[in-house]
Amino acid sequence: MQIITALGWVLLALGGFFCLVGSIGLIRLPDFYSRVHAASIVDSLGAILILLGLITQTQDPIVIIKLIFILFFMMLTGPTAVHALARAAKLTDKETKIDNH
Repeated sequence: MQIITALGWVLLALGGFFCLVGSIGLIRLPDFYSRVHAASIVDSLGAILILLGLITQTQDPIVIIKLIFILFFMMLTGPTAVHALARAAKLTDKETKIDNH
């Protein structure tokens, strides 16, 4: 049981790391498309790793089922939302920093 607990803490730490890196990217990256990419890292990788870490930490089967449903819907809606944002920006001719040079 200690290995599963340690694995859960590693997943939580990695998820927190990717959320931190993605959040810094939202602040520091120069244009919209780069920021959308950083947001997708937070949404796809960081949150999913945190949910997997929470699944390994809990003992209650009802909580595990709920976390799996949340994980499934995040994996389904996250990339779709990021794609919709990027497509809408592309269709409205959103300029990038590279276009200005």
